[in-house]
Amino acid sequence: MNRFWIVIFCITLFSCQEEVNLPLATIDGEIPVIEATWTNESYYNEVKISLAKNYYDTTGTQVINDAQVFITVPGKQRRVRFVYSPKSESYVPVYPNEVAQVGENYQLNVLWEGLRFESSGRLLEPPTVDSVTYEYQEDRIFRDEGYYIKVYGKIPFTEDNFYRIRVIENDTLKNDRDDYLLFDDTFGLTFFEEGLELNYDFEAGDKVRLELFRMNESAFTYINQLANLLFNDGGLFSPPPQNPDTNIEVVEGDSKVLGYFNVSSVLYETVRIEPEE
Repeated sequence: MNRFWIVIFCITLFSCQEEVNLPLATIDGEIPVIEATWTNESYYNEVKISLAKNYYDTTGTQVINDAQVFITVPGKQRRVRFVYSPKSESYVPVYPNEVAQVGENYQLNVLWEGLRFESSGRLLEPPTVDSVTYEYQEDRIFRDEGYYIKVYGKIPFTEDNFYRIRVIENDTLKNDRDDYLLFDDTFGLTFFEEGLELNYDFEAGDKVRLELFRMNESAFTYINQLANLLFNDGGLFSPPPQNPDTNIEVVEGDSKVLGYFNVSSVLYETVRIEPEE
């Protein structure tokens, strides 16, 4: 009899499901979103600026193309000026050969419509990548057959260990929610010396570019929160979606700001998967 009532209760529960739209906060006014990357490699250096949208807004991105953007080195006269590029819809250095130097502190400055935004970061020394190998493996539990890549290196630092790996397969960046490969030293870093195997199966002939970023903690936290937000399915047990914590400050004007400033050293390796003989 008890089982009967349990079944009746479950049927009643599922028949009463109703779609609920969360009463999320809406944007009041124009809020800039700044995504800035400054590294030791000119290829990555750019600043994207757009306007924030409401969570349920499906319209296109509104790009800001009339801001003043530059990076300074506190205590020095150096100023790196950026100019808007319509092709990339972002701001890039006027002189592309200007890049970040290990050990230097940098300050991002963005001026737009009477507002001024600033953020700071330090370019940390990169770890060492000794080798990149690949090996063909048969089917395993939860993993398909294919060629799997391992990265071997050394991370000798005792602090500021915040890293991201990006994978580009045949000129296409893997950018789904499962592709945010982030790690720190919470559980140690010896696995990097023993070989960090990437959870991707490649085919013979694939060209794979691996990029390793050593980041400041504030930028790492932002991207980590962003990755967690991508896993939010809006279900009963999911928390209400909220913006990641920005590391950019409003220093002039009455406004809010979203986004991040990522000062990062970069290492990269490219391998082409050759078929086994």
